[in-house]
Amino acid sequence: MSDGDINVSAVEDRVIVFDTTLRDGEQSPGATLTADEKLQVAEALFRLKVDVIEAGFPAASPGDFEAVREIARRSKGTGVTVAGLARANKGDIERAAQAVAPAEKPRIHTFIATSDIHLKYKLRMTRDEVIARVRESVTLAKSYVDDVEFSCEDATRSDRDFMVEVFSVAVECGATTLNIPDTVGYTTPFEYYDLVSYLKQHVRGAENVVFSVHCHDDLGMATANTLIAVKAGARQVEVTMNGIGERAGNTSLEEVVMALETRGTEFGGVRTQVATERLVPVSRLVSTLTGIAVQANKAIVGSNAFAHEAGIHQDGMLKERTTYEIMNPADVGWEGTSLVLGKHSGRAGFRSALTDLGITLDDAQMQAAYERFLELADRKKKVTGADLEALIADNIIVHGSAVHITDFSVTSGHGGEASAMVVVNRDDHQYTGRSAGNGPIDALLSAIDIALGIETELTYFNVEAVTPGEDAQGQVHVRIRHNGQTYSGHGLATDTVEASAKAYVAAVSQMLISQPDVVLAGMSATSRWT
Repeated sequence: MSDGDINVSAVEDRVIVFDTTLRDGEQSPGATLTADEKLQVAEALFRLKVDVIEAGFPAASPGDFEAVREIARRSKGTGVTVAGLARANKGDIERAAQAVAPAEKPRIHTFIATSDIHLKYKLRMTRDEVIARVRESVTLAKSYVDDVEFSCEDATRSDRDFMVEVFSVAVECGATTLNIPDTVGYTTPFEYYDLVSYLKQHVRGAENVVFSVHCHDDLGMATANTLIAVKAGARQVEVTMNGIGERAGNTSLEEVVMALETRGTEFGGVRTQVATERLVPVSRLVSTLTGIAVQANKAIVGSNAFAHEAGIHQDGMLKERTTYEIMNPADVGWEGTSLVLGKHSGRAGFRSALTDLGITLDDAQMQAAYERFLELADRKKKVTGADLEALIADNIIVHGSAVHITDFSVTSGHGGEASAMVVVNRDDHQYTGRSAGNGPIDALLSAIDIALGIETELTYFNVEAVTPGEDAQGQVHVRIRHNGQTYSGHGLATDTVEASAKAYVAAVSQMLISQPDVVLAGMSATSRWT
């Protein structure tokens, strides 16, 4: 057995966590990440101790190729396998091989559709042609790496016996992982259990490979389907943080991991190696960078996941936490850090706190973060670990912005009317805008449009608190549309109006970075005002 081959017996009591947040998750509308943002998420996933990171689709674009290659380089010493996705063709596979080459544990993940509807309408291939393509593609991938994963796209709508033949050929040609994706979220738990069991029994060489599952949530059953597949013998789960992904999303990493952590005996006593206390911090990071807010009642990472309002529940909790909590909030990262910082904390204490949170910054980043921390500490009595993580993420986003708010002022009147003035800066040029609106946020965002001389459509706006309490920082996520493209932004401040302006400007910055030829038609500010 070569170093890259899978020791199937070694994973019989453990579930391999294959994270595809940076590939399938990034395909969520409006969730596209920059190369730097993908690296931030990858570093967080390393600390989360996932087994495999599907870092992207190298053939999709030069930017995606470079991001996968850099993640592969940074994976050295982490023990994490880095996978690149490739369609079953020579060009994609060669591009993926180049991208994952720097990794200590590289994987090529290649796929082709096997359902009759895909063969007829999308591929326009016969079944024999598909089998020939699988043989050719898996053999080529195996010539580059020892670890090859093969997927039958739209498996749950494919003929079982045809899949048996396709998978058997893939194993014969060197595939070490076979993936059975529910590409369109069509299957049910009972069907999926039967399908996984059938394939494990009939694929030639099944005893030498790991069976994997990849589920979408179109009918709301992605987590249930994934878990029942584990019960049927699947030993790799393909998941995303917060369940993000195309259409209704993918299986949520945090839900599967904690279901196995909490109820593992129901699934054969299997386990994962995920550092569960990092779930909430990574969830926040992904939400911040993608602009996709986590719903309050989301399992594990939602703000209400461990909140108790009913009097009966509160009474029970005061007497014994386990009366209404099947998990300890600290075990998944909810205020799991006892860190308390204030305005009198020095740089050493601040740096130590970041180290405890697994955050590494260079000297320039550290100085900028410390200055923002002091500003926050002047407004908050207690700065928590959650505050720091949000502040650091926000600081990185602001640093990469094309436009910055220099100054602003808002005045509210009767009946909800408000007026706003703002000065924004781009490329050392200042632009000023004044506007009235229905409330301070509407007025301020309109003033920003006027200052820059642009027109955008605000398609999404969400505000949430980072931590409980009257002095909590407010996180605002927005999405805007311009020239048919969608851009997201995030803002953080103890004042929701300020956070909203930051989020809007961050989205506008993404637009300007993507469309650098956009001409700002606003009026230059001759002087700053207060």
